[in-house]
Amino acid sequence: MTHFTLWLMRCTAVLPLSWVRGLGWLLGWALYAIVGSRRRVVLINLRLCFPHWSEVQIRNAARESFDYFAKAWLDRGWLWHGDAALLKKRLRLRGAVQELEGKAPTVIFAPHFVGLDAGWTAITQQLPRSFTTIYTDQANKVSDAWILQGRKRFGDARLFGRVEGVKPIITALKAGEPLYLLPDMNFGPEESVFVPFYGVAACTVPSLSRFARLSRAKVVPILSRMTKDGYDIEVLPAWDEFPTADPVADTALMNLRLQSYIDSMPTQYYWVHKRFKDRPDGEAPPY
Repeated sequence: MTHFTLWLMRCTAVLPLSWVRGLGWLLGWALYAIVGSRRRVVLINLRLCFPHWSEVQIRNAARESFDYFAKAWLDRGWLWHGDAALLKKRLRLRGAVQELEGKAPTVIFAPHFVGLDAGWTAITQQLPRSFTTIYTDQANKVSDAWILQGRKRFGDARLFGRVEGVKPIITALKAGEPLYLLPDMNFGPEESVFVPFYGVAACTVPSLSRFARLSRAKVVPILSRMTKDGYDIEVLPAWDEFPTADPVADTALMNLRLQSYIDSMPTQYYWVHKRFKDRPDGEAPPY
């Protein structure tokens, strides 16, 4: 990202949302047509996870995934630079919001839907509580500074770098600061386990179980759904009997429940990620 690109993103904050989404539609089609390597990743992911879909369904879903991805990227302009009152109208926090009130240790399971930044912005703006999350440094320093500033815009938000380890995160959880956790990606096999994801072995970090167990926290899912006029951020009830003493079983259950969430909005999931890059011994990567 260049400073000029950042300036353009700031400019989109004052545009009507319909215009921003229209630009996102154009950008999504362009990315689908031009970025062949990433288009191939999305197609492979969809074929693996939805083998019962026809090839026409797969390709339509892939194009729609790029559409949502691009719209969500441009939405960061108004999320991070738009008028605060306007954000409250566009970000509708609903469901079991009471799960995020009080001081009980809480791990928020926030899957990688395209609206993940909308969900984070909504809770940090609209709930009077300090929230934390884990952040991976970006190679582009301009982009890195912009993302950090945007995610710290509201409330007393804290972002922990992955290099800091788990100790400060556990301390914050026990002090009543909920952790906005996104553990549904392939972060490498070193500290991961292989559990099914749509019937395919997926390298998955057991961090949801681990953080909940170490801090004696409840797990509360949040689903962020893009709509024509903003986002619906739904807080689901806390999971019963989670975590258990078996982190592998917990992680398999996390993926199983994630599947049901994805099935409700399959093209809003982050399929551009190489979810199945790392394989169990003897298996070749599908990409």
